[in-house]
Amino acid sequence: MGGSEHDDGRNGKTPSAVVGDVDDFWAQALVDVPRETYVLRLYVVGNSPRSRGAIRNVRKLCDEHLAGRFDLEVHDLNQEPWLARDAQIVAAPTLVRERPLPVQRIIGSLSDIERVLVGLGVSPNPAVDP
Repeated sequence: MGGSEHDDGRNGKTPSAVVGDVDDFWAQALVDVPRETYVLRLYVVGNSPRSRGAIRNVRKLCDEHLAGRFDLEVHDLNQEPWLARDAQIVAAPTLVRERPLPVQRIIGSLSDIERVLVGLGVSPNPAVDP
């Protein structure tokens, strides 16, 4: 058997590219880029109105601007006081972005969504903002 009798599917021809294939490829590649997951920890003290407000604000921010790409943990420093030392928390409520690095901290009620987004380095979700 000679090599010419074996059909490897190439037929000696290179498939021609269809116009737009390269553009379609890059457009799809950019859409499929995985977005980084944000690891957030919110530290509150007890069930005070301030703590409840901070929890509401962070959950709303995550749902609107980080949908599908966040991991949020809420810690009550009354229940887990050692976390204040371990995480170097000096005031509550404090929101800590663990990932992506570098670590970022925001202290306060977290009601100013724009300030929190800037502090976390999060781009606003264009579908939500006008």
